[in-house]
Amino acid sequence: MAVQLDDAADKAAPRTGKGDAPPARRGGRGAGSSGTPSAPARRTPYLLLLPALLATAVFLGWPMVRNLLLSFQNLNMKELIQHLTDWRGTGNYQEILGSEQFWRVTSRTVVFTAVNVVLIMVLGVLIGLLLARLGTTVRLVLSAALVLAWAMPVIAATTVFQWLFDSRYGVVNWVLDRLGRHSMAHYDWVGSQLSTFFVITVLIVWQSLPFVALNLYAATTTIPKELYEAARMDGAGTWKVFTSVTFPFLKPFFLATTFLEIIWVFKAFPQIFAINQGGPDRLTETLPIYAFTEGVGNLHFGMGAAISLLTIVVLLAMTAYYLRLTFKQEQQEENGL
Repeated sequence: MAVQLDDAADKAAPRTGKGDAPPARRGGRGAGSSGTPSAPARRTPYLLLLPALLATAVFLGWPMVRNLLLSFQNLNMKELIQHLTDWRGTGNYQEILGSEQFWRVTSRTVVFTAVNVVLIMVLGVLIGLLLARLGTTVRLVLSAALVLAWAMPVIAATTVFQWLFDSRYGVVNWVLDRLGRHSMAHYDWVGSQLSTFFVITVLIVWQSLPFVALNLYAATTTIPKELYEAARMDGAGTWKVFTSVTFPFLKPFFLATTFLEIIWVFKAFPQIFAINQGGPDRLTETLPIYAFTEGVGNLHFGMGAAISLLTIVVLLAMTAYYLRLTFKQEQQEENGL
């Protein structure tokens, strides 16, 4: 009976064009006799994009070109003062790629980025799911707190964390001492590599959580409630509901957010530099800090320019690998379907 009603509805439905659109009108305004847009109409999108493209070329393209040219020069303080141009060719790149320091910093940066992104995504997702379950009042309070943390300037937040983890007057040491850990009363959090990275990681994760949590909560509001009700009627628990309903429905969100967090953490500079300037003994330097130290700190501007370009190459390689895995997984799912 239902099939007959569907067939009858299809026969009674009016004829339309491709999809659900009505048939195209020929000879309309702004179109030629064949229905194709006229030349001015085809040029309009490009004309609208032209200001943005020019601004990108001036403010991003030209600095990149200048940086590329500097990377092939031996530009130190002498050459800078005397306005000399000493072309070195690929000498800067050969010296950097042959240095053990560069590869140590690169591996350290990759591990640092991976740890932070995993923590940000896991904790951000948990807080976002919590927001979806809370009542209106509590949700508004927690959302306001997240927005305030997100809106705090980076240097201001870094200064607060320096106060919190100060060896003499820090709140963290005071609390640990009160809890019975008396050896932590005057602990120097920036005196070793692991403890310094711990402080930096807490800072970066704290700053990044609001972005993931609030966006995830907003995304969950687009999921039809019927899907959750059907999953619970089938006996699915919390984890099963997340893996069978929430994650598949919001997979584009997870992919895009993870991609953005990789870029944001990888290029993190002010937090690391303000905490201990890559110390102690340059053991917490990441690639952005390494480029700044060599270029500005040691006045080897050509070397710093080369390191910065290699940093971009490493980030592009990581991004390409991540996107390759993502596209491969999507193809496998489509083939499985």
